[in-house]
Amino acid sequence: MIKIMADSTCDLTEEMIEKYNIGIAPLMIMINGQECRDKIDIQPDDFYAILGNLEEAPTTSMPNPTEYLNIINEAIEDGCTEILCICMSSGTSGSFQSAEIAKETFFDDHPDSSIKIHVVDSKSMSHGSGWLTLKSAMLRENGFTFEELIQFNETYKNSVKHFLCVDDLNHLIKSGRLTNASALIGRILKIKPIMSMRQGKGAIVAKERGLKGVLNHYVKEFNLRNDWDVTDFIIIGFTSERKIADNLLDKIRQETAFKGDIFIMQMGVAVGTHVGLGAVSMFFIEKGHKRDGLLINSIHEMTDKKNEFINKIKHR
Repeated sequence: MIKIMADSTCDLTEEMIEKYNIGIAPLMIMINGQECRDKIDIQPDDFYAILGNLEEAPTTSMPNPTEYLNIINEAIEDGCTEILCICMSSGTSGSFQSAEIAKETFFDDHPDSSIKIHVVDSKSMSHGSGWLTLKSAMLRENGFTFEELIQFNETYKNSVKHFLCVDDLNHLIKSGRLTNASALIGRILKIKPIMSMRQGKGAIVAKERGLKGVLNHYVKEFNLRNDWDVTDFIIIGFTSERKIADNLLDKIRQETAFKGDIFIMQMGVAVGTHVGLGAVSMFFIEKGHKRDGLLINSIHEMTDKKNEFINKIKHR
């Protein structure tokens, strides 16, 4: 049997975790001097209700290797012989390293074991690793072998497209989840920045005026980038404003040809610590590796405006 496990930043719903029997190693969050386990000792809604009033900014730490080791041992006791662990990007968290330590510890303790363990550095944040985890669980149910699941993750982990917009960049800047260049740009911009992943870390790739512009950008880029052969579901994430996620779902249904499932999931406490209130995200598999960045998107915007103006002239 194959066991699938992840860290708590995958932010899958409890229903999905139970349905697919996914093992979750929780990140730790320090809140007002008290250490809490992500979505165990404190739930997202409770956290977002107090986040704006905290005297000290909360901090996170990676799961203890023991958390991973416990899941591995329990899985083996249940009869699993192959274990796939999908972790948040090593560029933003020590979760991957912690899982690797747990794997090494297991084989140090059981040098002759025939158990197979593979740890994936997802290169993703939040529901990006969640997308890979959920898809892996679905593929396992459809009869994919352990080797095929590994191949899928290692092939597509760099193709998980992230879009994230936050109300306040300070959380990401302080925690080092943004590249230095993006952090500098973020302090200068007076409009809503949109982030994606670049080399395993968050980077600002576009800027829009207002929430309407943000959602328009998400949908436009989805139509340009989506791998229609692989993306059979989309994940929309949110922290404190479910209504924004609902609006994005409606917009995708109305303005794209996508007919698959669209899952709306709340970001957990560990992720919310870094992205803050009012965040909205979108995740799917993009085709190829189209470049994405502020300069590229600015050029595209100028070209679109030029073409729009030319069309107006032609029709007068």
